[in-house]
Amino acid sequence: MRRRDADTPVNAAAAPEGAEGPPPVALTIDALGRKCPIPIIMLAQRINDVPMNATVAVLADDPAAFTDVPAWCRLKSHHHVGSYELPQGGWAIHVRRNY
Repeated sequence: MRRRDADTPVNAAAAPEGAEGPPPVALTIDALGRKCPIPIIMLAQRINDVPMNATVAVLADDPAAFTDVPAWCRLKSHHHVGSYELPQGGWAIHVRRNY
């Protein structure tokens, strides 16, 4: 797998055209080394700690989190902003709180 910088979206569709890296983050949840569903549980417990429309970054290295966090966003009506590879491995999965 090709490595990307932390500010490069894994999925090009995740970043709007002309965007300059990931959005500012109001809260970072460090779930590195934890297996799903723990990263999602941590996100669900903490997302209300940030104001509406703020971004939460979930740091995770479990491949299941890469797909499960965006699925959780769809299920709970939050917005998956994008997933960004971390230099040490894993991803910073950005979620915007919608309500």
